[in-house]
Amino acid sequence: MIPTIEWHENTVRMIDQRKLPRKVEWYTCRGYLDVIEGIRKMVIRGAPAIGIAAAMGLSLGANAVRGRDTKNFMKRFEAICSDMRRARPTAVNLGWAVDRMKALAESMIDFSVSEIQASLQKESERILVEDIEINRTMGMHGEVLVPEGATVLTHCNAGSLATGGYGTALGVIRAAHEKGKKIQVLADETRPWLQGLRLTAFELMEDNIPVSVIADNAAGTFMRQKKIDLVITGADRIASNGDVANKIGTYQVAVLARENNIPFYVAAPLSTIDMAIKTGEEIPVEERGREEICHFGKVRIGPQGVRVLNPAFDITPAHYVSAIITERGIIRAPFKKEIKEQMRKS
Repeated sequence: MIPTIEWHENTVRMIDQRKLPRKVEWYTCRGYLDVIEGIRKMVIRGAPAIGIAAAMGLSLGANAVRGRDTKNFMKRFEAICSDMRRARPTAVNLGWAVDRMKALAESMIDFSVSEIQASLQKESERILVEDIEINRTMGMHGEVLVPEGATVLTHCNAGSLATGGYGTALGVIRAAHEKGKKIQVLADETRPWLQGLRLTAFELMEDNIPVSVIADNAAGTFMRQKKIDLVITGADRIASNGDVANKIGTYQVAVLARENNIPFYVAAPLSTIDMAIKTGEEIPVEERGREEICHFGKVRIGPQGVRVLNPAFDITPAHYVSAIITERGIIRAPFKKEIKEQMRKS
């Protein structure tokens, strides 16, 4: 598996996912503003990966603060945290990582600036390692839901490229494959960024897991023809009642799955669950630029001046979700009660 993001000497580098699968190219971040730009421009994407990038970006920002006065350092670091928090609005892992790094810095107010800086970098490295371990554990819990010989539909990319490594939805699929189950995957192309076509198919082919790409609007036909046994997606944020925000198009897949009596599973770490919000209606949905719809690459394919609506995510109500797979196990309805219990144990 290609590493998604890593420290490289005194910089943070991440695979430029805009260039995949044509070429593997590193995007180097020398400061926290480079990380913010990388998050906003989709160099790196996927909720867990964005959280890791945020942590590493904050460490970069902290390392650049000059002076030995801890109070001045904290004032500057808080401003850096505020900038990072605004990078993208929907993925809760970003705010989770900012809060974790900020809490660490605040707990070290009596330490020297250099000690705080060193601790923040170690914490960002720890978040990366923890994420990979969490994904593998999640895969172990989730693979029991994947029958032998199953065909799995997935939407967007929730693999190693969307995380620190191994993946959430694709982590479950990988675990089932490693268990020796003869499975195959149908990957929605996932417009407009084509993460299913460019990234999910690329990852699965690298791992020799059978995969076919289908047009987003073909999922219903394959379900009606009994050619899909289950759906597994990732999530960018999960409300405390189990409503799920994920890449645009997920909601219609969930509705189709329910209509065709197909289980719809969501794989996500506990850090993706936002206990501060009651329902998915409170989740901010990012609206992205018109050029993503009107252009293919740099070529305009729509009529000049056409109006475009381009939400990056949608909300799937909890009653369409068969189960949520986390590193602590499988959560089933009633989600509000079971999520609260699992979060209490974490």
